[in-house]
Amino acid sequence: MILVIVSLFGLSCKKSNEGPKTIYETIAADPHYSFLTAAINEAGLVNALNDDKKEGLTLFAPSNDAFMAAGFNSVADLAKVPDSTLTKILLYHVLGTKVPAAQIPQASNSEVLTLNTQPIYATRTSDNKVFINGVSVVKADIECKNGVIHNINRVLLPATGTLVQTAITNPDLSLLVAAVLRASQGSTDVATVLSGSGPFTVFAPTNQAFINAGFPDVNAINAADPNTLTSILTYHVIAGRIFSSDLTDGVTPATLNGGTVAISLSGGAHVKGNSNSTAATITVTDIIATNGVVHVIDQVLLP
Repeated sequence: MILVIVSLFGLSCKKSNEGPKTIYETIAADPHYSFLTAAINEAGLVNALNDDKKEGLTLFAPSNDAFMAAGFNSVADLAKVPDSTLTKILLYHVLGTKVPAAQIPQASNSEVLTLNTQPIYATRTSDNKVFINGVSVVKADIECKNGVIHNINRVLLPATGTLVQTAITNPDLSLLVAAVLRASQGSTDVATVLSGSGPFTVFAPTNQAFINAGFPDVNAINAADPNTLTSILTYHVIAGRIFSSDLTDGVTPATLNGGTVAISLSGGAHVKGNSNSTAATITVTDIIATNGVVHVIDQVLLP
């Protein structure tokens, strides 16, 4: 009898010590978050996410697959990123308040400030799907002692500058940058427009897209009429911050050029210009800029 009582007492004590884990403990205990755990350790953010005296944190947690899709082939690759950069990226995934999925407004791209001090854009649809910067929340409301975790399927990258500055940092958009600069020598300063407050959504053709359209190099672009380039470039710009999750099959949004483009989602996301024989494929989505968002496409759109 004494043995039974002692056993029950021991079991009771064990249960009383169990309870919700902190955000860091929850992440560290899940093998699907080994990249994220390593990144948190590398950036020195363990204490910030392990403080059980706080109850007001929200972590949008990228899985291992999300990190690998972002180009990290192994946990060791995280050490190649400067700690200051890694810290900025990780804090871009953290809110200073606890926000369950049901508290995200049923509105498109509500601006929410992160601990990085830059905003993310949260959307909850009428059927309660949640997106952050166009990225899907795969599993919501993982309760923790000091907040809540929402699992996401991509790493969120904070803006590094305006739409123009963002394009400049991408070597595969160098011909687009050259076209913007050349167009700005005409009657419209396209570079200034795309550096303004916006927000704008830009469908950004790759270098190969410009080559296929008859602009093999910067010299060819600089030989083109600036006003003709302006007409083409402004045809790639839509007013507003439109993430991939906002794209709707069959819509024909107006562009800054005054014409419309056609969006289709069958077999992937595509956008077609009125004079294009085929639709361009959107190859990279949701690149954040301070004044909008960029989607990379594989064709130059023709009005």
